[in-house]
Amino acid sequence: MARVLAIVNASDFEDGTIEAEIVGFPRQGAKPGSRGFIGVAFRVQDHGSRYEAFYLRMTNGRADDQLRRNHSAQYVSQPEFPWNRLRHESPGVYESYVDIDPEAWTKIKVVVSGSKAQLYVNGADRPCLIVNDLKLGASRGQIALWSGSDTEAYFSNLTIR
Repeated sequence: MARVLAIVNASDFEDGTIEAEIVGFPRQGAKPGSRGFIGVAFRVQDHGSRYEAFYLRMTNGRADDQLRRNHSAQYVSQPEFPWNRLRHESPGVYESYVDIDPEAWTKIKVVVSGSKAQLYVNGADRPCLIVNDLKLGASRGQIALWSGSDTEAYFSNLTIR
């Protein structure tokens, strides 16, 4: 899957919290298997060639197929740890279910500390996805808005603390 990164100018991020409201859905004319991939990348390095990201597969959250639902929220670390490698080597560890509506604005919050990160969705008190071994380790870089190239993606109210 090709990705689109919109790097936030002058961002410099190591540890902290990233919040945004997102909505994304497959573009008109996208392949039938398109899911509407949208999220945020952090610790972006080398003009976007290396980063960590949390994203949502927007059409998976309310699918009739439970396995598809289980792949609603995802962590990746590009370029060495794409979703398919993480799923193959560590099934169920870097993705989880979260109830999301592909037609509604969704609030996301990413909390990063050292080599750990958590993804919260729609104001939940508990994270829907926890990563205790960020693949870039304790590093720093920029923030980016992230989407699949076949996704019509919208972002609002980005805050970085």
